[in-house]
Amino acid sequence: QVQLVESGGGLVQPGGSLRLSCAASGFTFSLARMTWYRQAPGKEREVVAGISATGGSTNYADSVKGRFTISRDNAQKMVYLQMNSLKPEDTAVYYCNVVRAMNNYWGQGTQVTVSS
Repeated sequence: QVQLVESGGGLVQPGGSLRLSCAASGFTFSLARMTWYRQAPGKEREVVAGISATGGSTNYADSVKGRFTISRDNAQKMVYLQMNSLKPEDTAVYYCNVVRAMNNYWGQGTQVTVSS
């Protein structure tokens, strides 16, 4: 079955950096577009960044452009989110997502807290 396991979250000061990882299994990773979402307290889940199956195309929410970078390693079945210049408003639970056969699959999420 499809499994997504996120890691790498934590507490960081404003201006700091974190690298999130998502380990994928149970599907043909090299054929799947992958997406990072986040959900802040009291807010709806929102798209942060997406990457095509080959890694040749990426897209970002306006709020993170220039600060976050999504990447993937198809050999290791991993997708990453490098987050730089973090702001308090980036505080959220970050989720890895894949859509297969019209079904949405999510990991358990990893908490990112940006605070001094």
